[in-house]
Amino acid sequence: MTNRFLTILFLIFSFSYSTDAQEADKNGFLVQVGDIAPYFTAELTDGTSFDLQAQRGKVVMLQFTASWCGVCRREMPYIEKDIWEKLKGEKFVLIGVDRDEPLDVVKAYSEKVGISYPLALDPDAEIFSLYAELLSGVTRNVIIDEQGKIIYMTRLFQLDEFNTMTDFIFKAVAKLQ
Repeated sequence: MTNRFLTILFLIFSFSYSTDAQEADKNGFLVQVGDIAPYFTAELTDGTSFDLQAQRGKVVMLQFTASWCGVCRREMPYIEKDIWEKLKGEKFVLIGVDRDEPLDVVKAYSEKVGISYPLALDPDAEIFSLYAELLSGVTRNVIIDEQGKIIYMTRLFQLDEFNTMTDFIFKAVAKLQ
């Protein structure tokens, strides 16, 4: 009788704990569209710092990346040409968040891929882990509106999805003008 009682208590506790824990979606995201984006600050490769909270009033694109990610290297020139070069300014912010790599590697990666948008360092994947499971991969994008709410997310790189995301970003920025 005692073992059965303990088993029932364990199951009740386990169920209540699992419903409180944040669960990842099929792409490993811990956040979803409609959530307020988890707050963070980060050091950029130029030595300045990025504060997500300070970006309120702007559309923000977070692009999670790493030099070892082939898909990232394919996507980044599109981000540079189709989004960053056309939208950089007062109402749009783009930050690449480089996972688990030191400054010299991130700088070399940026130069090799040919991007000019800022990259943030995330040496222990602390920022990444606010948005996705640690064991899930990079290339992923999170689009945040002017109020700090997540409005669009992608995982991996498919040109048609990228084009949809680009249109979505342009419309969000146009609303602010």
